[in-house]
Amino acid sequence: MREVYVVGVGMTRFAKYLDRNMKSLAKEALDKTLADAGIGKEKIEAVYFSNSNWGYQSDQHCIRGQVALRPEGVEGIPIYNVENACAGGATAFHLGWMGVGSGLYDCVLALGAEKMYDEDKVKMFRAFFAGFDIENMEAHLKMLENLSKSVGAGNPVDKNTEGAGKNRSAFMDMYSSFTRYHMDKYGTTQRQLAVIASKNHYHSTMNPNAQFQKDMSVDEILAGRLVSWPLTVPMCAPVGDGSAGAVLCSADFLKKLNSPRPVSIRASVLGSGTNRPIDQETLDIACRVSRKAYDMAGVGPEDIHVAEVHDATSYGELHQSEALGFCPMGEGGPFAESGATKLGGKMPINPSGGLESRGHPIGASGLGQIHELVTQLRHEAGPRQVENCRLALAENGGGNLAYEEAAMGIHILERVA
Repeated sequence: MREVYVVGVGMTRFAKYLDRNMKSLAKEALDKTLADAGIGKEKIEAVYFSNSNWGYQSDQHCIRGQVALRPEGVEGIPIYNVENACAGGATAFHLGWMGVGSGLYDCVLALGAEKMYDEDKVKMFRAFFAGFDIENMEAHLKMLENLSKSVGAGNPVDKNTEGAGKNRSAFMDMYSSFTRYHMDKYGTTQRQLAVIASKNHYHSTMNPNAQFQKDMSVDEILAGRLVSWPLTVPMCAPVGDGSAGAVLCSADFLKKLNSPRPVSIRASVLGSGTNRPIDQETLDIACRVSRKAYDMAGVGPEDIHVAEVHDATSYGELHQSEALGFCPMGEGGPFAESGATKLGGKMPINPSGGLESRGHPIGASGLGQIHELVTQLRHEAGPRQVENCRLALAENGGGNLAYEEAAMGIHILERVA
């Protein structure tokens, strides 16, 4: 594979945009990404367009990228439509890396756009069912309920199981079940989850692209409305809209740019979940995929200076900090409590505010992570800058089958001096 670089990133602020359509959101990210790269759209040889929900919300299936980008004059070239649940943005980026790295293209665009928020809350929350095996949904939710019941008496089981798909995403029930299991096995506490959420809300106050930009104390997080025990609202990613993009290019193309600020892609790995037993944690998808990424990049978790991880809930960040090797299994809670994951700490995680605060418009989230890490590696992140960072990791997971994500993309990026 040839060397591949990111030379442009751009994104909208993630928010609730009832007055905007998909084309408008895609245009904003496209314009900002091309401007950041310093190129015109005629230089793009292929587009990888990530979206999961447009078909469900507005019946726009099949040719989403072509429909979204034609008004901007992006046509004639290959446009690949990418759908991989919440990992769609990471998948689009991975495919762009493959396209350039293989020598097929010299300059490509990965773009993710999503409209998730809807005033019809039942319709909005039912959209998340598509990230599970629909034919086996009842059995899957029963498995999660049984997992919750099997753990210690200190972890109450919600009686309102009908809430999933009506007043909350079914993924919150999934995360709460896995959280309870972790609490029972390792002694993780609800307060440790609140520490993670409080840290991310603090980080978001310095990110103008974040959906939420409000600092919240640990006690405020704990006092928030319960979603599915032990998760409160501030511990969970909000539903919202937005878009984000990245321009990837070859070393030869890079030489043609007037004032590039490139970031090198050291590794890009995509994987799928397996039907592993829940107690075989070393077989977790993030363990497997991240080790491949570390091997590809020739580094280890101890070499990473900053990470953006998929924290659809604060437990997601706790779990990923363990699975990615930033701390031992079972020690994610104390690791966060120590301050290690906060700006200025040993291993800053989610300086953007993460999905919990930056927001989570499904198809755009993985590219929002790339935007943040490229900004960090360029040392252009302002007050949320991770000092002297050189290596960064993005982890973006999506969907759920059995006890882990159905899909996951991990990328390791490096600052070019």
